[in-house]
Amino acid sequence: MTPSPVADPAGHPATSVVALIGNPRRNSRTRELTEELSRRLVDSLGLPGAVLEVVDLAELGGAVLDGGPAVDEALATVTSASVLVAATPVYKASYTGLLKAFLDRLGGGALSGVAAVPMTVAGAPIHRLVADVHLRPLLVELGASTPTRAFAVEEVVLADPAAVVEEWVRTEAPTLARLLRPADRTSHAGHTELAGAR
Repeated sequence: MTPSPVADPAGHPATSVVALIGNPRRNSRTRELTEELSRRLVDSLGLPGAVLEVVDLAELGGAVLDGGPAVDEALATVTSASVLVAATPVYKASYTGLLKAFLDRLGGGALSGVAAVPMTVAGAPIHRLVADVHLRPLLVELGASTPTRAFAVEEVVLADPAAVVEEWVRTEAPTLARLLRPADRTSHAGHTELAGAR
């Protein structure tokens, strides 16, 4: 994981977009899509010093259950994020056990001040609801705000996701950018918002 800068040249806290991938398989298509969405977010936020960091839970494997320095580092990266893209494939009509085990290591309110984007990749249309019915409430329970639409897609878009990514970034990135502007951070700090699908 690439460490975030402490501040941008103007002295404002650095903005980090963290891609948290809950797929237990290495080099998954979920990871590819999450990184693409997160890169476009970094480009679109228009904030000095914005960086992308990736936490792929497949690289931690069983250590997520046992703990250790690598897990602690991953938790620190996630809790210090400005924007957290929390991504999971849909397994058995829910998020993965690996993602839940990792997030269970966080205390209540650990994501306070983090703007989180629930992201799911589903095999069937009905399972797109998982992002809002299951994943969004979990992130809010941990203190995150969720001010945008979820990014909930079906597997069929993985072959050519560019149009779906661009549409989401075009409509939702301005909301995140406003939230993250240094002048606006104080007014938003500590607030949680459960946004419904628009």
